[in-house]
Amino acid sequence: MSDICFLPAVVLAQELRRKNLSALEVTQAFLERITGLNRQLNAYVTICEGEALSAARRADEKLQRRDELGLLHGVPFSVKDLVFTRGTRTTAGSRIHEHYVPSEDAISVSRMREAGAILLGKTNTPEFGYKATTENLLFGPARNPWSIERTPGGSSGGAAAATAAGLAPLSLGTDGGGSIRIPASFCGVFGLKPTFGRVPNVPGFRGWKTLSHTGPITRTVGDAAAMLDVMAGHHEMDRNSVPASSSSNLRALERPHRELRIGYSAELGFARVDRVVAGAVEAVLPLVEDMGHRAENVDVDLSPSRDVFETIVLAENTGAHREELESSRELMDKGLVKFIENGTGITASQYFAALARRDELAAHLSHFFSDHHLLLTPTVAVTPFPIENPPREIAGTSIDALGWIPFTYPFNLTGNPAASLPCGVTSEGLPVGLQIVGPRYADELVLNFCAQFEAARPWAQNRPPL
Repeated sequence: MSDICFLPAVVLAQELRRKNLSALEVTQAFLERITGLNRQLNAYVTICEGEALSAARRADEKLQRRDELGLLHGVPFSVKDLVFTRGTRTTAGSRIHEHYVPSEDAISVSRMREAGAILLGKTNTPEFGYKATTENLLFGPARNPWSIERTPGGSSGGAAAATAAGLAPLSLGTDGGGSIRIPASFCGVFGLKPTFGRVPNVPGFRGWKTLSHTGPITRTVGDAAAMLDVMAGHHEMDRNSVPASSSSNLRALERPHRELRIGYSAELGFARVDRVVAGAVEAVLPLVEDMGHRAENVDVDLSPSRDVFETIVLAENTGAHREELESSRELMDKGLVKFIENGTGITASQYFAALARRDELAAHLSHFFSDHHLLLTPTVAVTPFPIENPPREIAGTSIDALGWIPFTYPFNLTGNPAASLPCGVTSEGLPVGLQIVGPRYADELVLNFCAQFEAARPWAQNRPPL
C-alpha cells in the first residue's frame, strides 16, 4: 500500500488504464495512509472518505465499460481549504466559516473532477491564507514531515506536507506571495505557480485579487505538467483567465529545450540569504552547465517589490475582509486582525501608485527576459524553522515578516510562472528549494527545464522519516 502512495500520478493513471490497479484499491491505500499519519502532520482538515470511495467505485465501473477516460482518471488528489469544493466543507482556515459548504466547485476543482481525479479531502491553511506558515485557530498547525516540530511553510502548507508524506499524489494549492513555492521548498516537493490567469481562480473567497495563482504541488514535474494540462485555460467566469497552451505540457517534456541562457541571482537587488541555503543552491549551478545550458550570475534589481507588494496585498485583503473584521473580530487570528487593520490607512491613490510601480517592475523583468530564457534564485531565504517561531534575522541582519520570503512575492506582482524544485538538503536533513522563473506564458519552458533537472538529479525517491 505504501508503494502505491509514492507512485507518480501519471504512472497510477497508466496502471489504472491497464487494470493492474483499481481506483478503489488506490483510493483505499491513500485513505489508510492518511488515517495512519495525519494525526502527526495535521495536513488534512477534512477527509472525504465516503465520497472518495464512492467516486472510486464509479471510476472502476467506467474502466470496466471502457468508457472514454480523462487524463487523471481514478487518481486521488487533495485541495487546499481555501479553494471551493461543491458539497465539501471549505473553511479558509477560519472559525467564521467553520461550517461553510460551497454549492459549486472552483473551476480548477471542477476540471480535475472532469479529468477523473478523486477528491481525498481538504488541506490545512492559515486563516484566509494571510501568512507564509500554516497555523490557524480552527485546526491548529500543519507539520513538516521531515521534522514535525517545524513548519511546512504556507499558506499551502497542508498540501505540501500531504504530498511529501505520500498522503496525496496530486495537491491543488494557491499562491498569492509564495504560498505554493514556499511549502514546496520546505517539504522537498515540486510546486508550480503558473502564469497569472493560466488557471482560473473563481469562484472562491475574496482577497489576493490581483496576486493569487492556482497551481499544482506534486512529487514529480510530470505530475505537475499533467495537472496544468487539466486545469489551465480560459473560463468566461474569470475575466483574468487566459487560454491554455496550444500543446500539452506533459508531452512537451519529452522534447528537452537545449542551450538555454540562464541567469542566477542570490539577492534580486535586496534579499538576504542564509548561508546554508545559498550554499545548497549555488552548488547545483555547475549541474546546469552539465545539462548543456549557460548559467551566469546576473544583476536583477527588484528591490521596489517589497513596498509595492505590501501596499497591494494589504489593500486587497483589507477590502475583502473588513466587514468580517467588524462583525467577527473575536473569532479571528490576532495576526490576521492586525494584518487587516494595517491596510485600513491605504488610500486609493496609494494603491494605484503601487499598481503603476508594479507595471514598472514587470517591464524591468521583461528586459531581463529579452536576452535570458530563465532566472534562477533560492526559493526561500532560510531553512524550515520551528512552528510559530519565524526567523528574526538573516546573516546577523534583522528582518521583518517578509524578510525570509524575498524571492517569491516579486513574481506574484509580475505574474510570471515560477516553480520550486528540491535541490539539496541541510546537515539536519531538511530540504532546500531552487526557484525557476520564466517569461510570462512560458510555463512549458519552466516545466521543461525542471524536468531536465529532475532527470539529472532525481528527488522523488526521497521519503520523509515517518
